[in-house]
Amino acid sequence: MTSDDGREAEPEGAEQLALIRETVRKARGPRARPRTWRGAALAEELPVARVLVDKGLLHLDRLFDYAVPAAMDAEARPGVRVRVRFGAGEREGRREGGGLINGYVVERRADSDFTGTLAPIAQVLSPEPVLGEQLLGLCQAVADRYAGALADVVQLALPPRMARAEKRPSPDPLPPPPAPGPGGWARYGNGPDLLAALADGGGPRAVWTALPGPDWPDELARALAAALAAGRGALAVLPDGRAAARVDEALTALVGRGRHVLLTADAGPEARYRRWLAVSRGAVRGVVGTRAAAFAPVRDLGLAAIWDDADTSHADDRAPQPHAREILALRAAREHAALLVGGHACSVEAARYVESGWAQPVAAPRETVRAAAPLVRTVGDSEQARDAAARAARLPTLAWQVAREGLRSGPVLVQVPRRGYAPRLACARCRAPARCVRCAGPLVGEGRREALVCGWCATREDAWHCPECGGTRLRAQVVGARRTAEELGRAFPSVPVRTSGRDHVLARVPDAPALVVSTPGAEPVAEGGYAAALLLDGWALLNRPDLRAGEEALRRWLTAAALVRGSAAGGVAAVVADPAQRPVQALVRWDPAGFARTELGERAELGFPPVSRMAAVWGPGEAVTAFVSDAGLPPSTEVLGPVPVPESPAGPRGAAGGGPAPGESWERMLLRVPPGHGAALAAALKAAQAARMARRTGPPLRIRIDPPDIG
Repeated sequence: MTSDDGREAEPEGAEQLALIRETVRKARGPRARPRTWRGAALAEELPVARVLVDKGLLHLDRLFDYAVPAAMDAEARPGVRVRVRFGAGEREGRREGGGLINGYVVERRADSDFTGTLAPIAQVLSPEPVLGEQLLGLCQAVADRYAGALADVVQLALPPRMARAEKRPSPDPLPPPPAPGPGGWARYGNGPDLLAALADGGGPRAVWTALPGPDWPDELARALAAALAAGRGALAVLPDGRAAARVDEALTALVGRGRHVLLTADAGPEARYRRWLAVSRGAVRGVVGTRAAAFAPVRDLGLAAIWDDADTSHADDRAPQPHAREILALRAAREHAALLVGGHACSVEAARYVESGWAQPVAAPRETVRAAAPLVRTVGDSEQARDAAARAARLPTLAWQVAREGLRSGPVLVQVPRRGYAPRLACARCRAPARCVRCAGPLVGEGRREALVCGWCATREDAWHCPECGGTRLRAQVVGARRTAEELGRAFPSVPVRTSGRDHVLARVPDAPALVVSTPGAEPVAEGGYAAALLLDGWALLNRPDLRAGEEALRRWLTAAALVRGSAAGGVAAVVADPAQRPVQALVRWDPAGFARTELGERAELGFPPVSRMAAVWGPGEAVTAFVSDAGLPPSTEVLGPVPVPESPAGPRGAAGGGPAPGESWERMLLRVPPGHGAALAAALKAAQAARMARRTGPPLRIRIDPPDIG
């Protein structure tokens, strides 16, 4: 359409839209922009600020000097957030050019090593000092240990800024609470001594093997309260928000409100930042939270505790992927605080703390353990082969009997290793795995009558046929929680069936007959405890090609079985796994510490972590080989590999930043050093990666210290 003068007319409504936008722009007023401060007078005292720029690149992993304008002298204190000029072509941050980037003032100085003209700070975002000297030192120690950039660790340590939360004052600190009684710690041989040492302001280090049952949140809360009673700070890190809420509730019952905060994502960004500020300002000295709380700036830390340290939730998935247990161990050493590593299971790392004498064990006598633990019964492969019920419905007769008996007196927990309906499918005729025709990913069954979906690219497959034999029928190689719930619902039609998994996690279930089907880690707490538990498909956990397969299987079983009533109250747990397997025997005896000691001894003979320190390097084969050969590694380094990395849209497990795309060839090398050489290995890898990034040559490589999956 054209106008009278021959020009093309604007589309209908465009003029009105432009008018509305202009009106809104005028109503908002001009945007405020940070001043350049060119030629402005500088601060009379300490006119130079050393700034950590928020740029997580190894070749820029250092501090940069900026000038402090006189107008910012009072606000530009160490620890505050600022905006500075930092351009791609002017990386020194000392000229007027470049874009604006966030940073933190680390130090004020009288002069600078730089001989040119320093660029001034563009803006002080907030006068709140959030990066204190102690927190900065911890972040630097974590970055050095994991061969990462300091700015990346600071991003993990500091929550996003919420201006409205900063404007609200924090409450006045309350006096220390009275020391708690021993409570459940009286059941442990040296438990009361641990509490007494914490109440006296001591710094004991302990590995606590908790008794099964519902009392561990109260026992952990008593340890925190003992540290608070000494006038010191207390910090507990839990694997998820549900566990943190239980400890928060128990600690509130012991010391009242106002002496601690709960730091989890469930609180929301503003509330969480407000609570974090209360800790930073010294208004509260107690913190209960998830993995990010390991960096909480607790003043005069007296106790750092972690529950279930082998849970994978404690390892951050963002670079440099630190583990909360290692962060707390570093804090305990740096701040002369106590360390408590607790759980129903015992990790191999915790066992090494005890074996080396760095920590002391805290455990209950065997007769106390036997009374608190449920009776554990096993069903092996040979028994299942002779069991008609197992062949027809996957659940052996013993499991049906345990479920039926348990439902007479309360709820029954059913733990299934895999979520979904049928996570792994195969051809019913030739047993060939069902693969996606687009990306060769595994096909997943979402329901009895629903179409197949690729587990990698989410492509629907409505007319699958086997490329090997032409068959069109499928069978489930692995059965998920949804199908298990469906089968149990048909077997027990008068009993309610509830599910708990990634999409919907239940916190609690009532003390009434019900079948609760859950994936590992999502088990709800039953009021009064479960009458029984079925631990299905043990082979799916034990047969994984992973160094930690047995340890992880036992941890998951113990976590679920600990929710069952004790044997004195008739509680029974049935595990469907080969009774000859060592993790199954440890579950029957309820001996997690003994299993961890045996695992530690075997790894020591083979030179595997945690006895040794290890790093993994991923990337294109030639680039990985060249990098490792030129990295200047310590002479004690043993190079393992390279080995091919499977193609996957998600990349190799444990690799930060993705992995090989389809059609791309990647390899992985493992680097192993003996104890005492881990710091040198991390420093060499960090320096080599920084030099490589500065040269901008070659494809990207991924590095991870302490990879959780080494095959």
